[in-house]
Amino acid sequence: MHYGSLSTKAGVAGISALVALPATWLTGCSIGGDMIAGMDTEVETAPPHAQSTAPLPGVGNSSSKSNALNVTPRQRSYLDGLHEAGVAPSSDLSALSIGSYVCQARAAQQTDEAVWDFVVPLVRDDISDADGSDGVRAETPSADDLHSATADYIRIATDRLC
Repeated sequence: MHYGSLSTKAGVAGISALVALPATWLTGCSIGGDMIAGMDTEVETAPPHAQSTAPLPGVGNSSSKSNALNVTPRQRSYLDGLHEAGVAPSSDLSALSIGSYVCQARAAQQTDEAVWDFVVPLVRDDISDADGSDGVRAETPSADDLHSATADYIRIATDRLC
């Protein structure tokens, strides 16, 4: 095959057509110059990070305008138990989430060590967030504080929530 021969030029033209046609389809252009209608320029943006537009979970009155977290008596007992033990969760929802993990692990018959290993990071994040109430993340909790809070979360969830 010689460079510049008719078969080479025909091959290059064929390859060019194979590349140009899909590119035309992907860009929305056609041979007639028409364009496929694009997206509307007014696009609704998502809410800022950590701000949800969804209502909080719980047993509540759907006609109520309150954003308060509605909890069951068992959940209230668990939350009260945490406060009585001196545990200060970052929020009731966070505390209920940790308690739920404990109950799920107990229901799955996980060992105490497995429950502990899973719950420790959750508690560490929660008590760090609770200490940083001014919006600035607080220092990492001490090992003693973390151990005590984790033990309280697991004990109280097992006794009152599960």
